[in-house]
Amino acid sequence: MKRLSIIIVTYNSERDIYDCLTAIDSYSDLPREELELIIVDNQSRSPQPMFEKIREIWGSDSDIILIENDRNGGYGQGNNVGIRLATAPVVMIMNPDVRLMEPVFKTALKAFDDDEKLIMYGMKQMLSADIKSPLSFDCISRMNGYLSTLLTTLCNRIDCYLPHYMYFSGSCFFIRKKNFEDIGLFDEDLFLYGEEDDIHERLSRRYGPHFFYNRHLHYIHLALNRIPTLDLEQKMLQSIIRSNEKKGYPARRIFTNRLQNTHIRYWREWLRVKRGKGNKELLETLKQFRQILKTQISNT
Repeated sequence: MKRLSIIIVTYNSERDIYDCLTAIDSYSDLPREELELIIVDNQSRSPQPMFEKIREIWGSDSDIILIENDRNGGYGQGNNVGIRLATAPVVMIMNPDVRLMEPVFKTALKAFDDDEKLIMYGMKQMLSADIKSPLSFDCISRMNGYLSTLLTTLCNRIDCYLPHYMYFSGSCFFIRKKNFEDIGLFDEDLFLYGEEDDIHERLSRRYGPHFFYNRHLHYIHLALNRIPTLDLEQKMLQSIIRSNEKKGYPARRIFTNRLQNTHIRYWREWLRVKRGKGNKELLETLKQFRQILKTQISNT
């Protein structure tokens, strides 16, 4: 009987997926017969050679499912394909650029066994093994942008997770399959970005904020050197707007919240640049994004 299904969506992920699976295998504290690995490829250039290498690493076909998705429907749609095939009661969503740092499976599953109301289970996300820079959760998009930015920074620093107001990073988390199915899984209208906020909102409305954060369990998400671009900022914004408009939350309020958030980010990066530690490219991106947001607010 499978106790845990791990879902990984890939898209030209050869640089990441092999080390990801090696880490899972190295730190797994479950017997293989209790673990199910499901990899959904969203139409990479050449998935079959990758699948062959994955079989070599994993070493068994009895507990692995490899799927060539019939379309690249986005991160959520790819995960939904895998979740629907999962046979375990608890699902772990994981990005291919995530690396486990220690055994986590038994601890997480015990939490679900001990608390039948528990829906989601998060861990501390480190952006580097050497730099103590946790970024494990963020505030919901409906919160005032100034408050959410300050709370996100402070609470991540002191490991204080507020389940009513914060959602886990989507790069790696556990979720009870039945609860997730009951709310319709990932919203496939969101191609990329904004999924975590949306999931948190829908689960909270139906079941209450029964989420647990374990600050003693860690994983690495290899995203430390990623610098947000203007295109990325706008795509994230549009996903958040689409998600919230479905719930009756006005776009103007989202624009305002995002502008408040961007103000703080801009001046924080401006100070870093003045001290010779910041990134001028990021500063320019935030400057342009602020102007876009102001224009959107004026036109809404």
